[in-house]
Amino acid sequence: MSGLPRSSHALVTGGGRGIGREIAATLARAGATVTVLGRNRATLDDAIASGAAHFAGVADVADQAAVSAAIAEAAARQPIDMLIANAGIAESAPFGKSDAALFRRMMDVNFMGVVHTIQAALPSMRERSYGRIVAIGSLTAVEPHASLGAYVTFKSALATLVRTVALENKDAGLTANLILPGTMDTPANRKAMPAADPLKWVQPGAVADVALLLTEDRAAQVTGTVIPIDGTNV
Repeated sequence: MSGLPRSSHALVTGGGRGIGREIAATLARAGATVTVLGRNRATLDDAIASGAAHFAGVADVADQAAVSAAIAEAAARQPIDMLIANAGIAESAPFGKSDAALFRRMMDVNFMGVVHTIQAALPSMRERSYGRIVAIGSLTAVEPHASLGAYVTFKSALATLVRTVALENKDAGLTANLILPGTMDTPANRKAMPAADPLKWVQPGAVADVALLLTEDRAAQVTGTVIPIDGTNV
């Protein structure tokens, strides 16, 4: 059976802009009530104004207490059925020049941020024997790039985390899957790589469509998967 469950509530981290906002808008168009979580109140409010989301919560995913409070507030409004763990940051530096602070930033947001988010939403999902967890990683997790050692380290760890969550919660009717996009066609990437051909990059809508599929009823038996989306192969 295709489509979202009736009266679904989706929470999207990093949902105020970029791919997170695209995912939020796609879920909203499919009929879900969408809560976006992020650090910038202005971008979150804009997502609501544009129709990409219905509610918003301000929290840095690296802050466990803030994430727990924001997710509890969202769940009190309506139980969370789908969690899209999208928030992330990227910084580049050769390994020899990557200090502990850089590794810490990559770990706190790209790995622990997902840990905090899933752990906050998981108990309620298990109690209701229903939940769809989708994490957005990076194709670099399986195809490392020079000068992205700190970033890749924790994106790789994320794959193991999501597969473990899937394994531990399969008995409770939950699914957990990971999407690995290649270079995204975003304004920031176009600015950073002006000589590249953005037509070969991954379109945000492609990632959002896969995220939607993984939250639908027809994907109820899909769990523990790692799905690469590499625009250069199109």
